[in-house]
Amino acid sequence: MTCKNDFTLEHYREIYKLALYHNYEIITCNDYFTNKFKTSKILILRVDIDIDCRKAKRIAEILNELRIKATFFVRLHAKEYNPFEFENYSYLKYILTSGHEVGLHSEIVDCSGIWHEDAGKILLSDISILNKMLCTKVTGIASHKGYSIFNNLDFWKDNKVEDYGLVYEAYDSKLFNHCFYVSDALITSWKCYNNGELQVGNDKCLCEHLKDNHNVLYVLNHPMTYYKEHIYEY
Repeated sequence: MTCKNDFTLEHYREIYKLALYHNYEIITCNDYFTNKFKTSKILILRVDIDIDCRKAKRIAEILNELRIKATFFVRLHAKEYNPFEFENYSYLKYILTSGHEVGLHSEIVDCSGIWHEDAGKILLSDISILNKMLCTKVTGIASHKGYSIFNNLDFWKDNKVEDYGLVYEAYDSKLFNHCFYVSDALITSWKCYNNGELQVGNDKCLCEHLKDNHNVLYVLNHPMTYYKEHIYEY
């Protein structure tokens, strides 16, 4: 199965069937940071909802078919989608009630720089809003990489997650620097890091990396990347 340019939903399903075949225990980010896993061969599955909640629901449906749980990170300040919109809210509730973890896709440094407000106060507000919106308890965040001059990860140079009632930040070096990380990137390609180091030129599909039997495989998927027939479908 050499399919690095195959981003169909059907191939997405086959990738995770293959992960199960290779005996990966597939877990959420919270499961990892709270040591809720049973084996030494784990796949931590993270889904960043950058642009499209509808496509995030399609990803969740496939994972539900395979009885796999993931962590879905939600933006609150995206111009691409409003999580409170009628259909988007129903998609997010579906994801949560299916048993997946929902976290915050944080843009607090962007917000702080644009609004001239304190990033820590924005973070507390965002966590509270997402908790109340979905009747959940957010334990983790993933800093969003946007197009601005700001880096949302910079907030964590001088701050600790526990001071904000959180368990983890998804790029924590305790995970990122001790795993094999694979992400779909720029819609039509893949990238990977080994123990925090970018593997230049290694653009193999996740299905190929599964055969290498990494003990800790950390995977990031973006729902906008996957489609049934073509990339422009809605």
